[in-house]
Amino acid sequence: MSNHHTIDHPAEVIAIHHLWAGYNHEPVLEDINLSVKELDFIGLIGPNGSGKTTLFKVLLGLLPPMRGEVRIMGMTVRKGRRFIGYVPQFIEFDHAFPISVGEVVLLGRLGKRRLFQGYTAKDRALVADALREVDMWDWRDRPISELSGGQRKRVYIARALATEPQILLLDEPLAGIDPHAETHIYDLLKRLNQHLTILLISHDIGAIAACVKTVGCLNRRLFYHGEKQITPEMLEMVYQCPVDLIAHGVPHRVFPTHIMDEIDRNQERSNNQGR
Repeated sequence: MSNHHTIDHPAEVIAIHHLWAGYNHEPVLEDINLSVKELDFIGLIGPNGSGKTTLFKVLLGLLPPMRGEVRIMGMTVRKGRRFIGYVPQFIEFDHAFPISVGEVVLLGRLGKRRLFQGYTAKDRALVADALREVDMWDWRDRPISELSGGQRKRVYIARALATEPQILLLDEPLAGIDPHAETHIYDLLKRLNQHLTILLISHDIGAIAACVKTVGCLNRRLFYHGEKQITPEMLEMVYQCPVDLIAHGVPHRVFPTHIMDEIDRNQERSNNQGR
């Protein structure tokens, strides 16, 4: 990181200008503009099919833009993506395949070495650091298949950390884990945000409200004001989609009162019909 940026004026680590992206000439993202600063922790919410994963694919260099420009650390995506660590929603692996926690994290070093070169002492030291950072060092020799959903998620975050990123992309980081494990993941992400920029996508408003610094809403177009508040404009856009309405102990009402009253009335009607 360059030293001339102060805390008051952090460096821009991701710059997206008028981005259009999609598949088979059909845009999924329309005119996206986003500036991500160093040590931001941005949560983007939106329904399934809203383009959240497509945005990550563009940032990871897996999908070229149709139009617009994307810069990572001031570079093209092809050069800048090496500064990104990515934690996907699901990682498919054969539960019968005997791979240990340490070996999974070591896979994060694959792209950092030359073909047919063995793992180095530096690789192993980075893996050890990553496992300690997510509190999974004591589990390093266990088969990954023996872990709970929350533990596994921490291992996948460690694998991303082993790539020595400056930016962390997280796709639905709380999917498939129990509420107790959620708290550990929140705490871990807040700790990582002290030295990493984090961009997280989810359809769960509550999960986002609990740990991010600012919230945006994505549904083909992006509504982002650099604030934590979810505006009526954003709500109007996501209200029709499946979102978790519980704010996980956050002391504010995510939805306006009249919408909550309507939800309560609908719930009561369905309960009465079920009797």
